Amino acid sequence: MPDLLFLTQRLPYPPTKGEKIRSLQVLKYLTQWYDVHLGCLVDDPADVPHIETLRGMVRQAYVAKLDRRMARLWCQRGLLTGESLSVTFFRDAGLARWVREVLDTVRPQVVFVSSGNMAPYVLDLPRTPIRVVDLVDVDSEKWRAYAETAAGPMRLVYRREWRKVAALEQRIAREADLTTLVSDAEAALFRRQNPGCADRIRGIGNGVDHRYFDPSLPQPVVFDAEGPIPKGPIYVFTGTMDYPPNIDAVSWFANDILPLVRRVLPAARFFIVGANPGPDVQKLARLDGVFVTGRVPDVRPYLAHATAAVAPMRIARGIQNKVLEAMAMGKPAVVTAGALEGINAEPGREVILADTDDDFAAACCRLATTAEGAAIGAAARARIVRDYDWAATLSRFDDLLRPACVDGPVAGR
Repeated sequence: MPDLLFLTQRLPYPPTKGEKIRSLQVLKYLTQWYDVHLGCLVDDPADVPHIETLRGMVRQAYVAKLDRRMARLWCQRGLLTGESLSVTFFRDAGLARWVREVLDTVRPQVVFVSSGNMAPYVLDLPRTPIRVVDLVDVDSEKWRAYAETAAGPMRLVYRREWRKVAALEQRIAREADLTTLVSDAEAALFRRQNPGCADRIRGIGNGVDHRYFDPSLPQPVVFDAEGPIPKGPIYVFTGTMDYPPNIDAVSWFANDILPLVRRVLPAARFFIVGANPGPDVQKLARLDGVFVTGRVPDVRPYLAHATAAVAPMRIARGIQNKVLEAMAMGKPAVVTAGALEGINAEPGREVILADTDDDFAAACCRLATTAEGAAIGAAARARIVRDYDWAATLSRFDDLLRPACVDGPVAGR
């Protein structure tokens, strides 16, 4: 089979966060057609035991270990070199040498780059026959949003990052043969920003493993290990908790929305489920009815036994996997408009849309006191099974990558 170099900024296993979920599914899809040479970094010690799992999926893999603390300090050199701090954070000399070696000796027909931060590893080297960069989101817009809401020196840092990331994205649009994003809305935005490259920009959405996120599978009780599930309603937020948009979302719900819910339903509780909760998230556990779990081995039990999933995203880009997973589990999800971007779900029937404190709280109370949640959850599950199977979603890559293939997908691989 032809060879493909696949670069991604984090080890794409286990698939416990959005970027890893997508990159793993794309990687597995591409191994149908190519001998894949995987290059990535690992910045979470909990992921290290899974390196061998990835090696078993590909022809070869180079995994650079990244110390987060040192990387945060070292990336500040970008202030001197004029580069994006995000790019310098994920730069590793050993990985750069390996990339050059693969390009020189293997001569892959395709280079597939997952995330703009990894693009400089190949943009400064001689061209390959096909370069595909999966930006996923227009990250510069995320940094612009941070700059608009931050105060003090961080506003200047975020504003600089916005400009630097935007410049890199423009270069990617010019130099990549194909640039893909996670939704048609993100792709349309990127086309407006890069009109001369519009014909090489494509939206390819996310799917969800609905056979894994299946409400018919039994799940253990997790909220009260010493006794039965309490009678009060439980609302769950899932996500990586060192990600600023997630921090903002759970802070808003815990501080402003949950108190309104508890006026009506005093036993209501809010569980924040996800790895790496920093001080700003951990202190939310001091509030009545708020619980912070940290990393969990499996989010499905938390969704299965919840009254509803909540996604009060005020700063959001691309598709929220947390919403897709809740829908797949047959749970009603209360979401903001930002959390629904790129997801084809009908508000009021398959999800509940709420963008204010009062509307969000009212929706949460309604789901706990009526039968509405069961109907919404069933409709949501049906939507996921019908429209969000990964194989069907990723088939949109076929016409983009098939020219490099000899005989198309290899059956049974």
